[in-house]
Amino acid sequence: MRRALGALLGLAALALSGAREAPSQVRLEVVLAETPAPRLADYGLFQDAGARTPSPRVTPYDLTTPLFSDYAAKHRFVFTPPGKSAAYRSDGPLDFPVGSVLVKTFAFAPDMGAPAVGERFVETRLLIRKAEGWTALAYVWNADQTEAVLKRTGGRLEVSFIDPTGEAQAISYLVPNQNQCKTCHSADGELVPIGPKARNLNRDLDYGHRTENQLAAWRRLGHLTGGPQPASAPRTAAWDDVTEGLEPRARAYLDANCAHCHNPAGMASTSGLFLNLEERRPAHLGINKAPVAAGRGSGGLQVSIAPGHPDRSIMVYRMASTDPGVMMPELGRALPHKEGVALVADYIESLAP
Repeated sequence: MRRALGALLGLAALALSGAREAPSQVRLEVVLAETPAPRLADYGLFQDAGARTPSPRVTPYDLTTPLFSDYAAKHRFVFTPPGKSAAYRSDGPLDFPVGSVLVKTFAFAPDMGAPAVGERFVETRLLIRKAEGWTALAYVWNADQTEAVLKRTGGRLEVSFIDPTGEAQAISYLVPNQNQCKTCHSADGELVPIGPKARNLNRDLDYGHRTENQLAAWRRLGHLTGGPQPASAPRTAAWDDVTEGLEPRARAYLDANCAHCHNPAGMASTSGLFLNLEERRPAHLGINKAPVAAGRGSGGLQVSIAPGHPDRSIMVYRMASTDPGVMMPELGRALPHKEGVALVADYIESLAP
């Protein structure tokens, strides 16, 4: 699903070319208002009603290993106010200034093997950095693809498509409510971003007219200050790049899909199962670790990871399930990610018993 974002989204080429940047069209007073805007268009993040062409200083980005969301395509953008930038962090998400906006649009095509053909937007989520902290908002697209409206209570949308393996799928897509957003985007009880970590941004991106490392591009465009050059910065492995090695790919996948809860500051901290990429202790990674609270979610299995035996591992059992009382992650998907389950199973099988 990697493709040239420039051709698909009509990027703000003036800003990305290194020429004098056009004045921002983002309405900062709307971004920082106490009451959320009723329509996505009210923020001025895009130049068109269909949100295909970003405004100046709204820059596309991608993640080396993203969260799986039922094979949805995701179009991500970052905005930082003029004269302000995110501070580099080697661990965790970048430190974004007040007024920043992270944009993520979820989209499906009739055939997700060719995601740009007939693609339709489903929802656009915003994370807005206000003085008191981050706010999460979801905007749902209308049938004509001309407007996205605020949906604070969440909801369900029926979506049908052919997945990248050629199998027909019909799902009830979840638009999260604000409490559900907090479940995943939580660190010590505070709402925080998940994806834009330096190590997950440290990759080249095709901007349509040029290809550039994202950390370098963000510095050039004023979105980022500080930190080492990309070659010296940490980097997450790409889960689907077989040249990167089985363990780094599996760890990257678990980090992206599980560690937003399974980390020492996350909602699942009491489980003692920590799957963030920085974790190195075998027991906390699940190796021969019995669950804190055994139950139906364990499937009668004894440990999270049984080295050499994916069929005896609770982790694989829960990743492959679609039972709401068993499946992990418990939010954000209706389908099992067949390729991701296979990757983690191969990784567990490779571990010495």
